Amino acid sequence: MRRLMLMCNAGMSTSVLVRKMQKVAAEKGLDIEIWAISETDFEKNWRNAEAILLGPQVSYMQSKVSESVSSAIPVGVIAIVDYGRMDGEKVLAQGLALLGEG
Repeated sequence: MRRLMLMCNAGMSTSVLVRKMQKVAAEKGLDIEIWAISETDFEKNWRNAEAILLGPQVSYMQSKVSESVSSAIPVGVIAIVDYGRMDGEKVLAQGLALLGEG
């Protein structure tokens, strides 16, 4: 099972996106765990992830997050248009690409 973590300010809007991504993943028969956290929960959660996608509202944290994980796992930023549209399929594709499966 692959593990993809999404992070935003409070984890609320990203949770909606996660549900949409999970639905698409289930439809495609993908074995992937996707969850959302707030930035305050980053330290206690990142070690469970194989890749991290940041919401556009925390894109300024990309270099800090990459440094925190010692570049051990890939970190990307969700495209603002895909985030705004809550496009689960496109964001899942972005996450899979980070995991080397896209």
